[in-house]
Amino acid sequence: MAGHPLVPNRPGNIGSLLETLLPWTGLVVPALLLAALLRRSVPAVIAALLLGAVWMGVFGPLFFGGESDTKPNLTVVTHNVGATNPDPKATARTLLAADPDLVALEEITDDALPAYREVLDRRLPHSVHIGTVALWSRHPLAESRRVTIDPGWSRSLRARVQSPDGPLAVYVVHLPSVRVGASGFTIGRRDAALTALDRMLDHERQQKVLLLGDLNGATTDRRLAPLMSRLTSVEDEAGSGFGFSWPAAFPIARVDHILVRGLTPTDAWTLPATGSDHRPVAAALKT
Repeated sequence: MAGHPLVPNRPGNIGSLLETLLPWTGLVVPALLLAALLRRSVPAVIAALLLGAVWMGVFGPLFFGGESDTKPNLTVVTHNVGATNPDPKATARTLLAADPDLVALEEITDDALPAYREVLDRRLPHSVHIGTVALWSRHPLAESRRVTIDPGWSRSLRARVQSPDGPLAVYVVHLPSVRVGASGFTIGRRDAALTALDRMLDHERQQKVLLLGDLNGATTDRRLAPLMSRLTSVEDEAGSGFGFSWPAAFPIARVDHILVRGLTPTDAWTLPATGSDHRPVAAALKT
């Protein structure tokens, strides 16, 4: 739990896989404690309790966020809506229930786009759609462009939002998928895109930066460490739990993220499941 950085990543990127599912290592604690009680072994009980204390030391702080004296003035939502989503309009209505100022969608198809526009345009009149990602905003978009971090795919964009408190660079990103198979945890293409994204952020001139999207990785994954050194996770900073977002039916990992620079997170939460295999995530921010 505490020494996961020491787990080697070869073969099969097992270190990254462990770190993606790291919170679930806590399941061994009640199992070991039960075994210790059945054996009536005091040393084993103490060992299990110490293991539980380590888990609380690592993950306990995640359950004490969500309360802030700072008053937010920007609510944002991001959602991988799923290419096979059977009801785009209902999904869009679920997102609007959070009363967002910005909505980022990933894995959006050309066929579904009109349905999302029909619902979202009424409340968020400014939008941009590039490839399979899109952004809706309550505030004007001064500029927008495709971000090329994964050659051959068009699923990331950058827009400059003219918020009441000044310009804000907004990135909507959908990183390549990862798989667990016979060869291990296949993350090479995702990591290459991450490296390109890191370099792009190093050249970002706007002081206030917001990154929304499906990163196909948890913030505990060592491969996301360079990105996390540049931006702050709103869930880690202001959430009150793990914020798991995938799979929607029984979430086991947080792969959908809201990351910031120059903004103050005041709250972060997960929205109800939609027709997608991901759950939407939301955050309240002070710009």
